[in-house]
Amino acid sequence: MYRAQQKSSVNPIWILIGVNVVLFILTLTRPNLFLYLGLMPAGVGYRPWTVFTSLFLHGGIWHILGNMITLYFFGRYLRALLGNIRFLIIYFAGGMLGSLFYVLLAPYNSIAIGASGAVFSLAGVLAVMRPKLKVLVFPVPIPMPLWAAVTGGFIIISFFPNVAWQSHLGGLVFGLISGYFFRRQERNIYRYRY
Repeated sequence: MYRAQQKSSVNPIWILIGVNVVLFILTLTRPNLFLYLGLMPAGVGYRPWTVFTSLFLHGGIWHILGNMITLYFFGRYLRALLGNIRFLIIYFAGGMLGSLFYVLLAPYNSIAIGASGAVFSLAGVLAVMRPKLKVLVFPVPIPMPLWAAVTGGFIIISFFPNVAWQSHLGGLVFGLISGYFFRRQERNIYRYRY
């Protein structure tokens, strides 16, 4: 099921990173965009697009850097594994489910921004499909299995102040469920091939 060659030369990962960077720079000069494009449970009824647009906003250099580096590495592997269309479906569906979890579980007057829910959906798929894949997680200098890195990362990051753990949870749940179905599909392909 590994797709070594892509049919299209357009790489959606670089497009996603580019859009995130452009909007990050734009919000530096126009911070009021957070109010129009950020996700607020209190305002989602009259600004429903924020379930989607909040995925492209970031609150600081470390926020965007962490999300884009993780998007690049997880996305690259998953895109090669499943192709562009499935990669994009997982990214956006996981991100929007993360937004819905935030609306349901977060304080009513809070605001959420960031691609973390979408990135956690990619991580969830990979943690199920390739749980023993060895990864390095900064600042730990020892390779660890992907499932441990994803689980540990989720738990540790959830305790940071001002972190939308609800979005992470929604994205991760979507990714884990999707990974289960893709892994079953992958096993069936190998089973019937021989």
